[in-house]
Amino acid sequence: MNKSKVINYVYYQLKPFIPRRLQIFLRRKLVNRKRLLCRDIWPIDESAANPPEGWPGWPDGKRFALILTHDVETIKGYDKCSDLMKVEQELGFRSSFNFVPERYDVSPEFRQHLTNNGFEVGIHDLNHDGKLYKSRRMFKERAEQINRYLKDWNAVGFRSGSMHSNLEWIHDLDIKYDASTFDTDPFEPSPEGVRTIFPFRVSSNSSQAGYVELPYTLPQDFTLFVLLREESIDIWKKKLEWIAQHGGMALLTTHPDYMNFSGGELGPEEYPAEHYRDLLRYIKSEYKGQYWHVLPEEIVDFWRQNFAMQNQA
Repeated sequence: MNKSKVINYVYYQLKPFIPRRLQIFLRRKLVNRKRLLCRDIWPIDESAANPPEGWPGWPDGKRFALILTHDVETIKGYDKCSDLMKVEQELGFRSSFNFVPERYDVSPEFRQHLTNNGFEVGIHDLNHDGKLYKSRRMFKERAEQINRYLKDWNAVGFRSGSMHSNLEWIHDLDIKYDASTFDTDPFEPSPEGVRTIFPFRVSSNSSQAGYVELPYTLPQDFTLFVLLREESIDIWKKKLEWIAQHGGMALLTTHPDYMNFSGGELGPEEYPAEHYRDLLRYIKSEYKGQYWHVLPEEIVDFWRQNFAMQNQA
């Protein structure tokens, strides 16, 4: 077991006994220290810009692809999903909402409401307790349960909790795509990035068809606004422009759990939802006509059609 896995194991064993405020305080200290050490690879890792071999570009000559996703970690976040959905609808965007199936109840009616309005529903871990990858046996057991939810929800995408991943084990899931990786994010529990701003196919040695991996390429909202306590969206803007310059995929994951839609006093883990609204407005005005805005499932279908035998990992 490598050092990062040991640290993660110890952390999740102790986490239930550490007050949340202390968790955030300690993570802020760690993140700010790492930020100085990793300034050469975050928020931009120049090595991640290389396009796949034979890359023809995005449909209709668009400069970059835009995918919006949300990880709903708690019932608090679930209760804010309608507010988040309205923000996107008002500005002409759509996204994927990833729910934790055994942490809170996700009503069939709300899932249907999302898909009827052009949004997508995905699975976010099973329990979000940091134990999914504890052992091969545990993953296999939980994969069976996750597959039942995938079938019941008519979902085709998955993302692990806290961005833990094992791309080989994920073949056990009945999915078109996984979204548990990132191009560069040294602040995650497993900090190794895949160093690309493009999707890539993860093939299997068995008869399985494999799946497409969709790394997130824009920094997470929790990192920017809760841990680093940024007061503007300048880092999002900087990274987005770099992705556009290199013709990559701008994939963002945000969390309604941490958004404050009321405009009132912020909680200890909240940031103004206006930051997200500002980003969407910025994209719409500054990059009008330049981006291909799609859902995760749609970009995966495009990738499979154009790279059926290429970019296999």
